[in-house]
Amino acid sequence: MLDFIYYPVSGILWIWHKVFGSVLGPDNGVTWALAVVFLVFTLRALLYKPFVRQIRTQLTMKKLQPQIKALQRKYAGDRERQAAEMQKLQKEHGFNPLLGCLPVLVQAPVFIGLLHVLRSFNRTATGFGQLGMSPEDNAKAANYFFGAADVQSFLNARLFGAPISAAISSSQNTLQAFASFGGVPTVVTIALVAVPLMVLASLATHFNSRASIARQDDAARANPQTAIMNKLSLWVFPVGVLIGGPVLPIAVLLYWVSNNIWTYVQQHLVYRKIEAEGDVAPVVSRAPAPAPGALPKRRKH
Repeated sequence: MLDFIYYPVSGILWIWHKVFGSVLGPDNGVTWALAVVFLVFTLRALLYKPFVRQIRTQLTMKKLQPQIKALQRKYAGDRERQAAEMQKLQKEHGFNPLLGCLPVLVQAPVFIGLLHVLRSFNRTATGFGQLGMSPEDNAKAANYFFGAADVQSFLNARLFGAPISAAISSSQNTLQAFASFGGVPTVVTIALVAVPLMVLASLATHFNSRASIARQDDAARANPQTAIMNKLSLWVFPVGVLIGGPVLPIAVLLYWVSNNIWTYVQQHLVYRKIEAEGDVAPVVSRAPAPAPGALPKRRKH
């Protein structure tokens, strides 16, 4: 049903696995970890220009707040006219509401696609009951762009001793498919790698939200709805990462961490670049011009 998402995600992951596998070896856990991380980098690189345009638009709209409030007061009793005037103002300054949602709208299906592809690897393993499969079974084990050998490689890959395809809450059948590492139970080995990643993902989510909130103006922070969303993004979402982390495979946690780190760095670099350029679109006043021959009115101080 969602093959239009699964195949591109699998294809990008496959390409990076081949690239790093040619250097580090295809079965190396670091190879698979880097393939996941560079899947993130590929996606975010493709979204870089829309992200910059989104930031520029946000900064422009921030400067438009006085005019927006003036329109809201002027047409407080006429919602239809107010909406029309708001759209006109936004159009004059090149504001596109969809740009604010584009990065999230694209990243969400990619995350779902990656989760599905990785879980498909595990279903292959548990479906046959063990990691070592017969040639007949291997013929059935392909997973989108990945052939049977790639599936086996992913299932054998370990990062610091933990199976990269497994989660803390993996079923007993899945855990039994992996031999213990150095005599340590598999679930403990997974936890030793997954828990630091969960904590790092939670912290990255929190600091991304903090950086975003720091750029809000006082009027935005005073808005009750904005204040609620700020609290959710600062505290509830990071805690949600910790609570939900045990059900996510190590590979998905790597995706989450690298995506948040990229976002944090990119935000600071893009804002710094735009502020250095000083080329945020100027706000054009919509106040009527004085009649020909008339002197402009002076503001009273």
